[in-house]
Amino acid sequence: MHVKSPGRWVIVLVQNLLFYPLLVIATLLYVPIAALIITTMAPFLTKRAVMYRVRRAISNYGRLVFLCARPFVSIEYRDLEPEKNRGPFIFVCNHRSASDPFLMACLPFEAIQIVNVWPFRLPIYGWFAGIAGYLSVHEMGVEEFFNQTEQLLKQGVCIISFPEGTRSGSDNMGAFTSSIFRVAFQNQAAIAPLAIAGNENIPPKGSLLLRPGRIKVHKLPALEYETYKDMSVFKLKNHVRETLKNHLNSRQPE
Repeated sequence: MHVKSPGRWVIVLVQNLLFYPLLVIATLLYVPIAALIITTMAPFLTKRAVMYRVRRAISNYGRLVFLCARPFVSIEYRDLEPEKNRGPFIFVCNHRSASDPFLMACLPFEAIQIVNVWPFRLPIYGWFAGIAGYLSVHEMGVEEFFNQTEQLLKQGVCIISFPEGTRSGSDNMGAFTSSIFRVAFQNQAAIAPLAIAGNENIPPKGSLLLRPGRIKVHKLPALEYETYKDMSVFKLKNHVRETLKNHLNSRQPE
């Protein structure tokens, strides 16, 4: 969405003047309190319990980010699975915007994300991501990556992947890498395509300027191992990509 009219620019200006101060205040309040609560509880909890609480804290922060963006930005999450499956899933998501990782807060599942290196270098956020078990695939060996994903799935933790590798910034979808689909085969895991639409300009690629919009996050029916076991990795990744593409092109909700 391009901002053309003067009236639209006023809306965008008001939106950003409200959002960023609110976000700074919310972050300065939430992060220290969450960190204090977790570090105080940690000596009395198992490592698994600590990681669960850190993941919940990150998810709650994602919800807080979009709460600060209201009423200009709304989010619709829909689970289109006919019979609700509790996972664990490997979520395969299209990647349109820098806001995509925050949108994962709408998922009602314990989950970690596969991310690039830069989130681990951010103050505070990198600390939370490390404790939560987020995976920096570019800093891990292949064997370590497969071992950690296997352990997470065994613990019932979902894994969120953006196999395009970088955000498209538009309706287009890039080619998928293969790593996460090899993980699925290794663990005979259910693959849940996650279609994201509406946030191409929240914010636009290369900008921090938010625009108003309605973001839609749809969890499509999961592919069980029995469904894809006879496919090659190449065929599987393209099948999932086409599933997402077809949904985004043809099944946008009202």
